[in-house]
Amino acid sequence: MLSATRPIALATALASAALLAGCGGSDDSAGNGRSAVAAFYPLAWVTGQVAGDEWEVTNLTAPGTEPHDLSLDIKQTASLAEADLIVLQHDFQPAVDETVDANAPDAEIVDAADVVELMPASEHEHEHEEAGHDHGDLDPHFWQDPLLMADLGDAVADRLVELDPDGAAAYEANAADLRTELEALDQEYVDGLAQCERTTTVVSHEAFSYLARYGLQFEAIAGLSPDAEPTPADLARLQQLITDDGITTVFSERLASSKMADSLAGDLGLETAVLDPVEGLSDETSDDDYLSLMGQNLDALRKANGCQ
Repeated sequence: MLSATRPIALATALASAALLAGCGGSDDSAGNGRSAVAAFYPLAWVTGQVAGDEWEVTNLTAPGTEPHDLSLDIKQTASLAEADLIVLQHDFQPAVDETVDANAPDAEIVDAADVVELMPASEHEHEHEEAGHDHGDLDPHFWQDPLLMADLGDAVADRLVELDPDGAAAYEANAADLRTELEALDQEYVDGLAQCERTTTVVSHEAFSYLARYGLQFEAIAGLSPDAEPTPADLARLQQLITDDGITTVFSERLASSKMADSLAGDLGLETAVLDPVEGLSDETSDDDYLSLMGQNLDALRKANGCQ
């Protein structure tokens, strides 16, 4: 069964959080009092799919917030300290790593960086990291690969079974159903991108390299972080590539500024479109989920690249 809530050093933080909840903040205790906290949307989505209705799953990164830029308030810190399970990705959100280390050192944790196979960051990605967030030698955006999301689901299920053996059958069934859905999505990408006029795709930042296994090549205006700035040499190289490959579309994102993509497209008379990194939801996508957003991305890629 679930372990008792751990003693918490930050008594003041918890008292403050209780006051916030009493003054209209959300009450995160639901079901049978089982709580999981996930660091950002893809992790929260997987956790919710596997945990089911008996768990309250809290996403630390609010809709419309760029997850790289997350900072935690007192209530979020308290939720981490009280959580029965924390699902995070080490080195992706420094504020989460630091808060967990300081306030929940003995927490039950699923670290996506440990349970999925992250791909190396490309040389082009590293060129921009001094201007943005240093993610080390690995590309963190694994959730663009549906099969890696299924692997995360299996890892979450394994940890939930350890915490709540009585619910094992449900967690394992939920993870199996999730894998089935994600394998179907993977096949849609395989089939939908099998025959395209172009394979080179220009995007705002390096968030889509995991899609390269479907035969696409991604060229980013910025690096791994959406706030990185391209150099004049980067822009000149992209302009030449766009001309040589007959690229028609420059993709921007929802949670980051479209200024760079709009500027590059405008200079060359190209179309712009949105390719969602699925790092989080926005007001525009509040009724969507991971599966629907990935489906929209596939449609956008097929259109931009002239796929049959």
